[in-house]
Formats: sequence, structure tokens, C-alpha cells
Amino acid sequence: MKQEYILALDQGTTSARAILFNRAGALCGQAQREFRQYYPQPGWVEHDAEEIWQTQLAVARDALRTSDIAASQIAAIGITNQRETTVLWERSTGRPLAPAIVWQDRRTAGICDALRAAGHAAMFQQKTGLLLDAYFSATKLKWLLDHLPDARARARRGELAFGTIDSWLLWKLSKGQCHATDVSNAARTLLYNLHEQRWDDELLALLDIPHELLPAIRGNSEIYAQADAEWLGAAIPLAGCAGDQQAASFGQVCLRPGMAKNTYGTGCFMLLNIGEQIMHSRHQLLTTVAWQLAAADGTAAAPGKTEYALEGSVFMAGAVVQWLRDGLGIIQQSAEVEALAASVADNGGVYMVPAFTGLGAPHWQPHARASLFGMSRGTTRAHIARAALEAIAYQSADVLAAMQQDAGIQLHELRVDGGAARNDLLMQFQADLLDVAVVRPRITETTALGAAYLAGLAVGYWQSTDELSALWQCERRFEPRMAASQRASLRAHWQAAVAQTITWQQATSENPAGPPPGQMPDAAQQSRHHT
Repeated sequence: MKQEYILALDQGTTSARAILFNRAGALCGQAQREFRQYYPQPGWVEHDAEEIWQTQLAVARDALRTSDIAASQIAAIGITNQRETTVLWERSTGRPLAPAIVWQDRRTAGICDALRAAGHAAMFQQKTGLLLDAYFSATKLKWLLDHLPDARARARRGELAFGTIDSWLLWKLSKGQCHATDVSNAARTLLYNLHEQRWDDELLALLDIPHELLPAIRGNSEIYAQADAEWLGAAIPLAGCAGDQQAASFGQVCLRPGMAKNTYGTGCFMLLNIGEQIMHSRHQLLTTVAWQLAAADGTAAAPGKTEYALEGSVFMAGAVVQWLRDGLGIIQQSAEVEALAASVADNGGVYMVPAFTGLGAPHWQPHARASLFGMSRGTTRAHIARAALEAIAYQSADVLAAMQQDAGIQLHELRVDGGAARNDLLMQFQADLLDVAVVRPRITETTALGAAYLAGLAVGYWQSTDELSALWQCERRFEPRMAASQRASLRAHWQAAVAQTITWQQATSENPAGPPPGQMPDAAQQSRHHT
């Protein structure tokens, strides 16, 4: 049977998706399922890694069944994933030793504070391009090794494996034959040396993380292993892998320096392609690997060129809308937020700073907590909904301003994707706030599309990146139409709200870093968190 499709597995923070694409980059079938979020303590966010695996496998099977496509028609599988989320498992059984610690989790903020106080922050940034923050995987892994009985000794004996979600899925799909990560995910751990393109021994020693735990680092577009035939009905090459934001940038074909995209998912993530030269940010942005493609001769043994990106990470975007739904109950479905927000002419003077899990770029205030400002007796749930949507755009505007200062360029357009990019009200406000055109493609599932493109290139399904660029199509272009004076006034009010939020945090000295070492919740308590 002719291999006509690429299967993309898109493992996100709140749901797993599987999407089938054809040679035109068109969506031919999909399935999606949410999975549970666990919040055992303030500042803690956990997932059940086994549930992630079972959910991802289920949607892959669903997508094939509902599209009436056989596994033998799939040329390759591409994987994209929530980054930084940390899994520690037993090699012999494939059993996770503890709940996965999610990228949003702040329990290791205290570890980061101690490392910073000891003078190590500059070294981490110089080596990895990242800021020393609980967002990344390294301190999450250290926390697990510190708190799980005998874990560090077992790790040194080679009994345990660490991975971000890409590694976990590669391991499960290959039935333990492949313990690997791609370079874009490795670059998000705080353990990967950008300059030497390898795990950094000095950082591993500083955090007391055994090298035996770590996956092999591979490129983004090569055959890693075969997905076992038991899972989908045929053995299929696992041939592309990238962290979700790099995959989205590739799906948006931001292949030239100066091109940028913003993904509106659980968080908001803006990437600017800066080419093959590493550029360290002066405005608290991240320097990260964009992708590494195979060498010109197609061999994985000789790595091809590595391209880099500046990235600004906003922790709460679509998650703010989920909070309106699940926390406040002012909407029943997330899709209702646009109409509710549009039912009022403006925000009524209400500003939300959604620092539920701290503030990301360019502020990096891990202990900050969310705030609402400017409410009066006339404030309604519509004003709060509008303030929530506008907060997504304000945060992205802060990131772009820092990005343009770092790179010394003036952006001409911003390509957008992700679930909230379908919200016309938000996209128009974003264009107005940035004074830059916001461009939405016909296919907004660009994260999955990028994973598909990477896998397809590896197996010859597509021949070149030029072919991929020709497939990209614009669905709608939002041009800025707000007066400069209004834009300046709105941004001044927003910046005042952020400043007040940070001031409140500093005054209260809240520290959500969790229990002191040795006081991990007992097994019974942990079990209750996951029932």
C-alpha cells in the first residue's frame, strides 16, 4: 500500500493530539484527548507520564481509525512535545518513578535562588543560552534525585533514565530500543552546552546529576528507531522530533534570519530566527537551538548546520482562559471567551497580570502571583474576560520589544499559530499593540505540521525546505489600526500593573519552592494526588 501520509504526534501540556498530513501539508485526519493536571501544592504542577503515553497512543489509533487510513500508509512519524517537563523512569520496566514535573512547576525556585546566590547564574547563561530558572529541566531532575530514595545511586548504576517528553515517547514507541532526545529539547534542559553541542560535564557535576541518566542527543530530522508494530499495526520510522515551539517555527517555515512566529497555546512563545551564530540576549530572553537538519549528503552521522533562535516565553496564555472556565466559572467552554470579551467596548480600566506560575520573559519573577487591577462596581465578567485576553497580547508585546532591541531589527510581520490564534479579537488587539502586521496561516496546527515536515524530510517524503516554504499560505492578515497615543496609554497602564505585581511579591516575600529537602510527601499522599 502506498505511503501517502505523515503522522504527527503533538504532545501538549493539557492534551495529546495526533494529526495526519499529506504531501500538500493539508490536514487529513486528527484526534485529540485531554489528560489530567495535578496541583498537589501551591506552585507545583504534575502529570502522570504513563497517562500521557496511553493518551498519545490512543489518539494516534483514533486518528487512523476515523480517517480510515492504515498504518502501512504512513511514511513516518514526527513527534513534538511540551518542553522541559521532566520524567524519570526505570529502564528495566519502563515505569516512571514519580509524577512528571511540568515546565510550569515552581518547586525548584529555591534551588535556583541558591545557585544564583553562589554566583553560578552567568555560567549557566553563557554555556546554555538560558536563564537560571525553575522553568527548565535540570533543577527538576535534581529535585527528583534528591527526594526519591536511592535514586541517585541507581542512576549511577545505569538503572534509571531521564528524559523530557520526546524521550519518553521515543522510548515507549520503540519499546525501550531508543533512549534519545533531539537537540532542540536538549537545549531546554540547562544541561546542554550550546557552543560544544553536548551535555556539559561541569553543569552536571554542579547539580550532581549522573551522566548515565541522560539520553543520546540527535538531530531534528533523522530516523531514530522504528515504532513497534504492536502499537499501530505496522512498524513505522520515528523520523522527526522537536520541542513544540521549534516545531511550530519550522511549521511556519520561519527559515530565514529575521523571521518570527508566536504560538498561542497554554503559554505564549515567540521565536526569532537568528541564523547560525549564537547571540546572547541582553534583555533576559533565551538563546536556544532552533533546529539541526541532516548534512547535505543526508547522513545523520555527520550533523548538518545548527540554526538558533531568540525566544521569549510567556507562562500563561491559553491557560488564562482555562482559569476563567475552571477557576472562576464565568464561561462554560473556552471558545466562549471571544464573544464575552467582545460584548464590551473596552476593558473598562481592568488589567490582569496572569502571573499564576510566575512571570516569564522579559521579567523573570518566579515568585510573582496573578493580580487584577482597576476593578469598580461597574466591572463585569466581560471586562475580566477582556482583560484576560488583552493580557496575552501585552505579555507578547513585552517580549517582542526586548527581542527587537537584542537583534537590532524591526519586525515587519509576526506569524501566529496555536489555539488562541483563531481568536480574531485577540489577533487584532495584538497587531494594534505591536504596530506590526499579524499573519495567520491557513493551517494553524503548525506545531504538528513542523514535526511532520521534519519527519518527512528525513525519509524523502519532501525533498527540501524550499518545497516546504512553497506550501505555506496566509489565511488572514491583521493590520494595526490603533492610534499611537492610545497604544502608548494602554501599554503604560499595563506596565504599571506589572510593576505593582512585582512590588507586591517582593513585599510579601512569598516562596513556593516546596518543602525543605527530606520532606517529600509520602507515597500515600502522592497517590491521593493522582486519583
